[in-house]
Amino acid sequence: MLRHAHVYDGADLAMIGAGSGASTALAVHRLGEKHVTAVDVDPYLAEAATTRLASLGMSPQVVTGDATKPLPGDFDRVVSLVALPNLASALAALRPGGRLVTTLARMNVIVTATKGPDGGAQGVVEWDRAGFMSTRSGEDYPPGVGDVFAAVRDREGGEASKGRYPVLNVAEAWDVRAMLELSVPGIGTYYEERGEQRTAWLVHTDGSWARASATWIDPPTVHQDGPRRLWNALERIRHRLNAEGGLPIYGSHVHITPDGLCHFSRGTWSATYG
Repeated sequence: MLRHAHVYDGADLAMIGAGSGASTALAVHRLGEKHVTAVDVDPYLAEAATTRLASLGMSPQVVTGDATKPLPGDFDRVVSLVALPNLASALAALRPGGRLVTTLARMNVIVTATKGPDGGAQGVVEWDRAGFMSTRSGEDYPPGVGDVFAAVRDREGGEASKGRYPVLNVAEAWDVRAMLELSVPGIGTYYEERGEQRTAWLVHTDGSWARASATWIDPPTVHQDGPRRLWNALERIRHRLNAEGGLPIYGSHVHITPDGLCHFSRGTWSATYG
């Protein structure tokens, strides 16, 4: 992620997600401690990172703070080591001409963008990938798709059909996962393999769920219910991948508006996130 930041001597850098402090240490080694600020929502992680950095003789500013709210200062570079659900706060902390590097919640894309004079930013989805946990506000994550999955994991019934493609571990198929999130924002994916038996679930907080199960690469039996047919959305994406030999998310142009929305486009394809 730091490589994508294109840092330079004298640049002021904000690191969102202090974690162990390892990436902050690399940034301090390159820029000096006066130019690096690390932010983490977890007080324990912020304290632990501070202690580890001090053991290396480094004393950058390490702040306990919520990255979905205003960051402590303004910067030439903002690099997020957590996946952001919206880019407004990170973008607001950038000086004009500053560069943002981040992943997005439930997507493994790396977005890089340069802030313009209008407060928005222009950039791309890099031909590279990274996966980070989503940022949170407060001590823990609010109830979400994990709770829905627990409720529907073994549920019977729903609309039954035969799937067109073999069961896929969507979380490991990064371009498919990104396109699915853009198609159905907030969707959760789960996968289980027992011998040659493969089962995948798709769930959403609106109550929609889908479960597909098959032996090895046989066409799966699919059950789905709720307001939306989630497996149908996945199969449309997989059909596009098979028909076109690729998906448009990687390498796409990104326009970020000041309110943090990402507008992707590549050729005739476009989508919005955030």
